[in-house]
Amino acid sequence: MELSRVATEGVSLCGDSTRVGDRAFRNLIQVTMDILLMKKNEESLKSDEDVASVDAAALKQAYAGLVTLILEAVKMDCDSPSIIASLLEDCKWGSDRIDYFSKHFLECKPELEALLAGTGSSFPHIVDVDWRLDYYIKNNQMDKVNKPTYLITLKTEEAGKSQGKDVQFSCSMEQLQDLVGKLKDACKSIERASAN
Repeated sequence: MELSRVATEGVSLCGDSTRVGDRAFRNLIQVTMDILLMKKNEESLKSDEDVASVDAAALKQAYAGLVTLILEAVKMDCDSPSIIASLLEDCKWGSDRIDYFSKHFLECKPELEALLAGTGSSFPHIVDVDWRLDYYIKNNQMDKVNKPTYLITLKTEEAGKSQGKDVQFSCSMEQLQDLVGKLKDACKSIERASAN
């Protein structure tokens, strides 16, 4: 796991006991986890006496470094405390601080994973299709039409949402055949790509 230079400096600053005292460190870890889990907001950094006693610039940099570290560790699925510990040792953290952080990180990791899983922008997945054939005999002007029209309903679901949306459209026989042809082409392209 690698962090940017700025994030590494923030993490190093957080581990520096001369800049961030032990009580401030423990509270900063707990408050940061609570903020990431949306249990608290960033105003709670100022409301905690021990955390607020840290120099404002140092606190800002340490907080940013911690957030980056935690989110990267969750993203990389760091289950082993040794991976995080080696990074924190490089940032000159003491063993007691490494143990405290690792313990809290592993406790909060499942919740953080669930939260991150629901974050992102992706298109809804089609999970089901309903269709109906309508046959129009006449139109508004009383002209004979005699034409079939298909009403298609795509049932979709999105990650992190309990209720899916329905996408409805109507099409003629030719448009439906064109859609089916394009879907078959897409399936063949995916098969070719996965074979390589």
